[in-house]
Amino acid sequence: MVDSKCLMSERSYNKNCNVRVSSGILGLDEMLGGGFPAGHIIVVVGDAGTGKTTLALQYVIEGLTEGESAIYISIEEEKESIISTADSYGWNIEKYIKNKKFALLKLDLSDIKTTARRVKNELPELIRLFGAKRLVIDSITLFSMMFNDPIERRIRLTGLNKVIKKAGITSLYTAEIDPDNPIHSKDGIIEFSADGMLFMQQSESARDIELIMRIVKMRRIQHDRLYRPYDITEKGIVVHSGDMLYHNIGKDFEFGKE
Repeated sequence: MVDSKCLMSERSYNKNCNVRVSSGILGLDEMLGGGFPAGHIIVVVGDAGTGKTTLALQYVIEGLTEGESAIYISIEEEKESIISTADSYGWNIEKYIKNKKFALLKLDLSDIKTTARRVKNELPELIRLFGAKRLVIDSITLFSMMFNDPIERRIRLTGLNKVIKKAGITSLYTAEIDPDNPIHSKDGIIEFSADGMLFMQQSESARDIELIMRIVKMRRIQHDRLYRPYDITEKGIVVHSGDMLYHNIGKDFEFGKE
């Protein structure tokens, strides 16, 4: 529950209040000291197979099961594919769609200007109509890649962030890594304009392929900054927040217990 003193309006939060929004992921909330700060924009950066979409869906389903409304904007996957992915973890998001608690949208990239304009103009009204508290854009990389000019790309991303911040909704973007610089997003912009950044990676050791996560930044709160292992289970992502890495990323490493 949110303290009424922390609400500035129907949808926005007082930044002086320490309101947290649960990620829905065991271990990640512990790393965050209770969850994402309300009203933040968080970007999840990772390569293929690290579970970015799973994390995004898990974040959404946490809100839906707690009675919140949510919006999920897909720029690559079809709606049927996302519903199927959710079903594989036992998350029935179709019932929330039918009950008008969840909006699952697929953007058409065939008309770049129309799509960008619709996002900017229609998203605030959609947030208001649904009373949404959580938003996912999967992936922000594809949204950014619609614009070839770097200056326009930055302007569009900044404009999108302003619209979302004004709505006061807690948002999660997924982003692909830059293969030439794997600790940054492909566009190299969004992680600097977002309030928070999670980094997800597959790291191959001499024994196995391990999944590791790090909170790179999260404005206005104290948080865990170490790389932590995680698993993608049949019920979603579980972060082992009590385990730590003894060696640098990119080398063979071992896990230990704190």
